Amino acid sequence: MRILYTNFHPRNGGGHATYVVNLARCFQGAHQVTVATPGTSRLYVQAGRIPGVRCVAASFSTRPAPMLAEVAHLRRLLREGDFDLVHVNGSADHRQAMLARLGLRRPPRIVWTKHNTMPVQGFGHWLRARCATEGAIGVSEFVTAMLRRSAYRHRPLRAIHHGVDAERFRPWAPADAREARRALLGETPADVLVLASVGGTDRDKGWLVLAQALARLPQQQRRRVRVLVAGDVPRGRLQQDFQALGLDGLVVFPGLVNDPERILAAADAGFVLSFHEACSFAACESLAMGLPTLVSDVGGLPEVVRHGVDGWIVPAGDVDAAEAWLRERLSQPIPAGMPAAARARAQESFSMQVFARRTLEFYRQVCAQD
Repeated sequence: MRILYTNFHPRNGGGHATYVVNLARCFQGAHQVTVATPGTSRLYVQAGRIPGVRCVAASFSTRPAPMLAEVAHLRRLLREGDFDLVHVNGSADHRQAMLARLGLRRPPRIVWTKHNTMPVQGFGHWLRARCATEGAIGVSEFVTAMLRRSAYRHRPLRAIHHGVDAERFRPWAPADAREARRALLGETPADVLVLASVGGTDRDKGWLVLAQALARLPQQQRRRVRVLVAGDVPRGRLQQDFQALGLDGLVVFPGLVNDPERILAAADAGFVLSFHEACSFAACESLAMGLPTLVSDVGGLPEVVRHGVDGWIVPAGDVDAAEAWLRERLSQPIPAGMPAAARARAQESFSMQVFARRTLEFYRQVCAQD
């Protein structure tokens, strides 16, 4: 199959970039894979390192003047590549793919993945659903249910959860995990509970809720907790709100990292307490590392973790609930079977093999349509 992936993000790209890179890695060799994305993006760099994957610098503007030239460039790429399928990942690249394939003798099928929980409404969605979508993927059942209530409901739809590299994200040997902890946190007492998230430091990721809960604990209990939050170091008002809690040394920000597995290896449990989340690579990676994971009850997160089996689910934004969870964890150790259950959950439901198989099945379903 000849597949073109598009993504509009000019810089980091977050989960979009990770999603496309994972698919490109899965399908390179067995299929002809091309990635069209801004040359300044993380996706362009990472996909360009995958043997056999062709990367094309392409922009996806929303302003009419540059968009005309960009659509013409994409149209040339579609003609040259004779693609079976274009997999778009946002409104901007979806729009341009719709325009670029107009009038082609053999137009490629278009599959769109919805990566967020924003409303699916308006004329733009109606037009793309009607004229430029042969199938749509939701990254969770929650997101797919949104698609079923939208103009896309007449198209084939599939819920396909994220896939993570379960060989890269796997439990570390105890000695290596202790060394990772020591490198990040220094020497810590044996009874310290270490919690980690690699989901980012934006306010809506909910890490500040956990920090606020920690600040409520008596000092003796507070000293038994460390929190690692990877991502951009908080700035501005967010930084001020955190500093007012007086948790310096207890909450550590390693910054943007290229080795998130090292952050997770240092922890006893993971957490993703977002206020809204379609799915979460960070939660899946945490489970794959064998970390029972605390998540909020929004979007697709409750589909990732099974409460009391491989993690816990608490109400989003609820400091009281986070505080109660902390107190419980400090008084009762994490159940012995939870780490193994977390690892098994990731292998069974969120591995790259499962992700690739389900996605390829959907591609074939879409391409088989009359």
